[in-house]
Amino acid sequence: MLARYDLAGAAATGFRGQLASRPATLWRYREVLPVRLDSSIVSLGEGFTPLIHARRLGERLGVPNLYLKDEGVNPTGSFKARGQAVAISMALELGIHKVAIPSAGNAGGAMAAYAAQAGMRALVYMPEGTPLMNQLECGLFGAEVKTVPGSIADCGRALRERIESEGWFEVSTLKEPYRVEGKKTMAYEIVEQLGGVPDALIYPAGGGTGLVGMWKAFGEMEQMGWIGAKRPRMVAVQAAGCAPIVRAFAAGAERAAPWQNPETIASGLRVPSALGDFLMLRALRESRGAALAVDDRAMLEGVATLAKVEGVLTAPEGGATLAALERLLASGFLAGRESIVLFLTGSGYKYVEALEAVAKDR
Repeated sequence: MLARYDLAGAAATGFRGQLASRPATLWRYREVLPVRLDSSIVSLGEGFTPLIHARRLGERLGVPNLYLKDEGVNPTGSFKARGQAVAISMALELGIHKVAIPSAGNAGGAMAAYAAQAGMRALVYMPEGTPLMNQLECGLFGAEVKTVPGSIADCGRALRERIESEGWFEVSTLKEPYRVEGKKTMAYEIVEQLGGVPDALIYPAGGGTGLVGMWKAFGEMEQMGWIGAKRPRMVAVQAAGCAPIVRAFAAGAERAAPWQNPETIASGLRVPSALGDFLMLRALRESRGAALAVDDRAMLEGVATLAKVEGVLTAPEGGATLAALERLLASGFLAGRESIVLFLTGSGYKYVEALEAVAKDR
């Protein structure tokens, strides 16, 4: 399910002209978010993250209009805060008191944090290989944490029995309609911050909620008269060791078969199957976009370059977007004159185990 709005009514309020005076959080777009009551909003200050003009890196690559959307400054250190803020707020509004999720990392920590502020019980099932910081933060926020051998898919299967027997409400990717509403605000922010629609968005896609949400948001903005028919070319980046969307895109398929034995240092990309695979593939094709996989070494090199050249320490998933950009420029898919946004979806400070190898190589 996807939330729909009275967009004509929202536009008629003239709220776009009020944005400059509103708080610098995602709740500035309240008219196109599902929460009705002020008392239901659970917020830690998420959203309206910096859009950094990467001048030095752009000069090096021959891309003068290169931007970094730094989602690592969100509460709990990643873009997952956006989706969980809206999902937990709606859960509170609907009278839900027990929330659960299978998570390979940041989504679990974000859910646990917002559940704590809302006074809810939280249950998180994580793969055994999840970064230690992600596991620790869930426990510190008061969630019950269980580790499971295998991938996030194995966690989902293990969690299902407890959900059915104990009455937990699951807030995993696209199994409820509100996380995508939080993630879509990245598109609203970019249009506001740039003053228009960029030519290309390069996004690290695991479950793909952000990609699906942003594509939805561009449609909403056009209906409200904020933008015209132009859309950015959407590029999904996955790990070479777990690339079901890339494989399906190349094959012209409408759904993505599960990836067997997923392996990558980027825990957020270790997602063997996505419930919204068809929505991601549809957005990629309708935007004349692309899907490509990069290996772990290229991701970490991207992390190191972003840190050294632009002073931003991002997670491996963010490094993957730079590795993808370099390949897209080399292949001619992008010429370099476009306005391009790289999504740095999480803070590198939460990936000590992964970044230790980067530091040793410098």
